[in-house]
Amino acid sequence: MKNKTVVTGMSGGVDSSVAAYILKEQGYNVIGVTMQIWQDSSVQMREMEGGCCGLSAVEDARRVAEQLNIPYYVMNFKDEFKKKVINYFIEEYRRGYTPNPCIACNKYLKWDALLRRAMEIGADYIATGHYAHIIKLENGRYTVSESAAGKKDQTYVLYNLSQYQLMHTLMPDGAYNKEEIRAIAQKAGLNVAHKSESQDICFVPDHDYVGFIERETGVKCRMGNFVDEDGNVLGIHKGIEHYTIGQRKGLGLPAKQPYFVKEIRPETREIVLGDARSVFTNIVYADNINYMAVEKLTETRRLKAKIRYSHAGAECEVTPFSNGRLMCRFDEKQRAVTPGQAVVFYDNGYIFGGGRIIAENWHSNG
Repeated sequence: MKNKTVVTGMSGGVDSSVAAYILKEQGYNVIGVTMQIWQDSSVQMREMEGGCCGLSAVEDARRVAEQLNIPYYVMNFKDEFKKKVINYFIEEYRRGYTPNPCIACNKYLKWDALLRRAMEIGADYIATGHYAHIIKLENGRYTVSESAAGKKDQTYVLYNLSQYQLMHTLMPDGAYNKEEIRAIAQKAGLNVAHKSESQDICFVPDHDYVGFIERETGVKCRMGNFVDEDGNVLGIHKGIEHYTIGQRKGLGLPAKQPYFVKEIRPETREIVLGDARSVFTNIVYADNINYMAVEKLTETRRLKAKIRYSHAGAECEVTPFSNGRLMCRFDEKQRAVTPGQAVVFYDNGYIFGGGRIIAENWHSNG
């Protein structure tokens, strides 16, 4: 590792701080970088604790860099963040999908943009504090393998990294669980050893996604009809951006039995409601596929798939289509398959590939 240079993305949290510490202990020339992505200072000021890219993140990351005696920089990625993450976030909600901005940020900011900057300054790698392993398979391809972190494993959000990005990335935290990472930070005397974690979308710290969308676009969400599976109108909703598949609370409808959001129809602005059984399905369609373990899937294959970050994963058959999309057929029905989220396929503990879940009626609406 001597004479190899690695740019480590430092969020000011314990995971990325320990990643920088481990790499320095291994002999790398470590450069710490925090990505400045906020659109205005008012958003920064609202983010007080635990966020990944706000003012407190910069202050904490800078202190850790000083403790480790490594160079530290703040790099401006505001334009890239607005184009690739915020615009995507708004567009997906407006089309009735539920986006995952962290996945988009990983691909386009933490890897694409940061790796490009790192290569420009002569670095060999970038590094992050994700709980995952990067491995090279016998066929020569790189993929991401599950870590020792159990439920905190983060492979799901890394499914769309390219082969080039993987071969130039280090993830030293993958060999440890969260408690061990905190213990390493404590032993090293890092001031962030007991810093709390952020569970929020960093640019919407107040959880008001709809308010954020309306402020960014200057356009109020349009109301529409709640309908049942037969098309009967049940009531008026506040706008499709307020709802996600499987949602039960916050519908505001008086009913003898609970309703669940089964389908969102942006073309008619209808929210289809059903009973608890209606939100289960064993068929998932996906587009924007990224294969890691193979260059391309050409025939049906049995794999394990996760349909959300917290999903335990389930056995399935994956069938590719000639247009680049695919169909996943689970052995057992899964609850609340949500368009806009990712479906990630695993084979023996490593990522085979993944894609964006799309609505079942994509045959007709493209």
